[in-house]
Amino acid sequence: MRSFEELSLSFSTRFETDHFPTTPDTLYGPNRYFLKLGGKRVRPVLCLMGHELFDELNEDTWQLATAVELFHNFTLIHDDIMDQAPLRRGLPTVHTKFGMNTALLSGDVMLIKAYEYVSRISTKHQSEVLHLFNQTAREVCEGQQLDMDFENRDQVAIDEYLRMIELKTSVLLAASLQLGSMLGGATQRNQERLYEFGRKLGLAFQVQDDYLDAFGDPEKFGKQVGGDILANKKTFLLIHALEVADPSTKAELMQLMQENPADKVARILGVFRKTGVDAWALELKKRFLNEAMSALDDIAVLSVRKKPLIDLAHYLIQREH
Repeated sequence: MRSFEELSLSFSTRFETDHFPTTPDTLYGPNRYFLKLGGKRVRPVLCLMGHELFDELNEDTWQLATAVELFHNFTLIHDDIMDQAPLRRGLPTVHTKFGMNTALLSGDVMLIKAYEYVSRISTKHQSEVLHLFNQTAREVCEGQQLDMDFENRDQVAIDEYLRMIELKTSVLLAASLQLGSMLGGATQRNQERLYEFGRKLGLAFQVQDDYLDAFGDPEKFGKQVGGDILANKKTFLLIHALEVADPSTKAELMQLMQENPADKVARILGVFRKTGVDAWALELKKRFLNEAMSALDDIAVLSVRKKPLIDLAHYLIQREH
């Protein structure tokens, strides 16, 4: 089984082909622009790794991995619209550069193209692949809606936040792995354990993301820390702090969120440390990672074949940017 880096290079080479018709360029040009912004391609490579865990790759899995990546990019185009984000990877977002209506249509056609790639795989696997692909697509939309709903609420329970993250982030990572394993001939139980590995890895990934935004090294993180704090985003850190703080500390935190003083980030980080949120987050990340590894360990294949997935998991949750 090849490493993430090796498969990522192979996938990127294949993915660089033009996925869209020539005209109208006003519709398809924005998609070409967006795909050239790049990315880590984690999800399609997980699809390939899920297959290679059980068998040699075939053309069907390359098609399915492409579908996964196009679907992910569809969600990013629409997420940028909903978040009113001006930049993605340092360049203008599609709706900023080409207009809102074009961005909506470009996202839509990106999704349609993803389904075209799904339709190219052999009929032997069509039904089960479509079932999981459709389920995942629906759940990602549910997660995005919950994320927006939470913006209008003063408080969100940790279980609610976990469910939102699971839907918005984890299920696509998990499904990418399981979709590949389907085409690799995995048993149903092995597919389920691989899905659980991806689900828990996604949760650990988000804990790390929330932690880095608050406590990361700005030089390694690549941007100013505290962006989530300034935006009053509901994160693992904020939610836990509100749940465990004493009444006076909780009142201080709520006041800081409402008044947005100049030293807001520093003062809220002080509250986070006072309530032990930093140590708690690292323990939570460790717990999710251990649960992910337990699910992977439970899969009935030779341990040596699992090493690339283990290496990737550790990289994703130990990263500093």
